[in-house]
Amino acid sequence: MTGEKIFEIIICFICMMPIIIIGIVQYRSKKPVGFWSGKEPPKKEQITDIAAYNHKHGIMWIIYGAGFILCFMLGLIIDEKIALILSIIECIGGIFIAILYHNKLNRIYYRKDGD
Repeated sequence: MTGEKIFEIIICFICMMPIIIIGIVQYRSKKPVGFWSGKEPPKKEQITDIAAYNHKHGIMWIIYGAGFILCFMLGLIIDEKIALILSIIECIGGIFIAILYHNKLNRIYYRKDGD
């Protein structure tokens, strides 16, 4: 493995570790976690099961970050162009899936009127 490839691996991990760390922090959080930057997370009273809500959000971010690393590693093994294509798909598709999943979690765990 060349020095250039090792440098690329290090950069990939440096870029993706904050996303994975966000997932771990959200997974372990005792307070409801947020999704959108700049938007306040829900209040405790608004969520029916805080632990499940946080765990699922945390796992979502961990998978998202690990997906980038997997795409990159596959690219190193197979072909750099494939890595680029997979990373673009992971970036764009992954964030849309994360948004849909976040909205699903809100439908499941937000208290309904009268609860």
